[in-house]
Amino acid sequence: MSRNLSELSGRKGVVDNLFAEMGKAALADGTPSLEELERLADEFLMGKANTYGTATFYDFMKPENKGKKVYVCNGTACLCAGTQEAVRSELKNHFDDNEIGHMTCLGRCHENGAFHFKGKNYSAKNGQEIASVLSAMDSQHNRDQYGVRASGKPVLTDEFEGFDTHYSVLREALKKESSEILEEIKKSGLRGRGGAGFPMGFKLESCRNTEGSAKFIICNADEGDPGAYSDRYLLEQRPHSVLFGMLMAGYVTHANWGILYIRAEYPEAVEIVQEAIDELRANGLLGKNILGSGFDFDLKIIRAQGSYICGEETALINSIEGQRPEVRTRPPYPAQQGLFNKPTIVNNVETLAALHFILKNGGDVYRCLGTEKSSGTKLVCLDSFFKKPGLCEVEMGTPLAVVVNDLGGGFKSPVKAMHIGGPLGGMVPVEKIDDLTVDFESFSQWGFLLGHASIVCIPKNFPMIDYLEHLFDFAAYESCGKCFPCRLGTVRAHELLQKANSNGSDFKIDRELFDDLLHTLETGSLCAHGGGIPLPVKNALEYFAEELKIYFEKVTTT
Repeated sequence: MSRNLSELSGRKGVVDNLFAEMGKAALADGTPSLEELERLADEFLMGKANTYGTATFYDFMKPENKGKKVYVCNGTACLCAGTQEAVRSELKNHFDDNEIGHMTCLGRCHENGAFHFKGKNYSAKNGQEIASVLSAMDSQHNRDQYGVRASGKPVLTDEFEGFDTHYSVLREALKKESSEILEEIKKSGLRGRGGAGFPMGFKLESCRNTEGSAKFIICNADEGDPGAYSDRYLLEQRPHSVLFGMLMAGYVTHANWGILYIRAEYPEAVEIVQEAIDELRANGLLGKNILGSGFDFDLKIIRAQGSYICGEETALINSIEGQRPEVRTRPPYPAQQGLFNKPTIVNNVETLAALHFILKNGGDVYRCLGTEKSSGTKLVCLDSFFKKPGLCEVEMGTPLAVVVNDLGGGFKSPVKAMHIGGPLGGMVPVEKIDDLTVDFESFSQWGFLLGHASIVCIPKNFPMIDYLEHLFDFAAYESCGKCFPCRLGTVRAHELLQKANSNGSDFKIDRELFDDLLHTLETGSLCAHGGGIPLPVKNALEYFAEELKIYFEKVTTT
């Protein structure tokens, strides 16, 4: 990380943003021209190598993206459903091969057949539907349908009560000292829902107690875990819950700016959230001296450009600054030194959205939901292998069997495992369903990770070696490259699995070598991308040893 580059990027403030300008420059052709990159480098005093290095990192700014007209989802849920080859094949009837790109993932995991065309996402089940979309951009296929169910008290999925009623909670909160609001959040026991499970109150207090001429609240809406679409639901269906949470986080920490970093794969979410921001502004709830409280706060959307690693908070901060989204070493932590070297809070969509319930009903009420160490509720995403796919809200501590069998209706076809929590989450064999409850502690106790709580089902006839090969292909492609273990280790693991899985190959992977590689990734990587990818692989090697043994050989050293 370069402190100087952070300062240079921030000298124009939030409104005139280098990364946003690079994204605009890429709109016409799919990649910014060298002339545009040079102009932006001069304008922001960043250097030509910096703007070029940044642009070539992202899926939707790199030179290889030039001329792409349509994008096929290559997320894990669509892979396991087996729909995407037919989608790509049909699209080749309408586009040249070099005009077809990929996106990971479009959040259509509940129905598959997903692709992106002219700024909108679609799901189509056959060639006729695809042709209809391309010829008329049929809105029927753009409007996806999925069930939203709650077991117990709905918190995040409760009915939106209308703008005035919703923001009456804000009006009351701004009459109180910000320290009182912080205490309610701390009492709730709310832990981050992005995967790490860090207590939100502690993070807010740390930022509050740090001196800074400016502070920032960042909503991490870069929901890149294939299989997850809970953040998309909140952004599109409950945007004011998210915006309320950002306002309250700003009030508590004395921040004046909130930034929503929304992934490029969710174009509809960008439009809907911007409309909600405009509504806030029209009602006098943004800007200077909100409701006469002395609180100044404003909001800005930054459109991401296609990079999974930007879900890691320090890579996300680098991205907003217009730098390559490489992970930063810590300390210093973002709460002390984050965006433009200023104190910064980064929380994910679901975490921020929970604050409305907490401040409306009280921290103690929220604390009574869930378990002692995992309070509140959790959104769980069910893919198309469930009889009732869609989004479920459950109290923490709910048996996984209730989610699978009751809320999800069981499986449509035989499934052997569920990859829960994204690429870095746990690989849960179906025989463990009755042992687990939906909370951080239960998953950790059994050697899994709850993470984002997305569920991708692996069908019985899907070879586990294919899944692991795909997993490491994804990990290698999405690595930021900052540290050697991840940059090299993910590639080497993919090469080993690919070679062992080749048709007619008699190559077997040295198990001791492979275990050593996983250990190096786990203990030597700078962030959870390289450090977390071994977990589902180790789960697979443990629970599907019989299926995988033909690809490995045990070498005993003497």
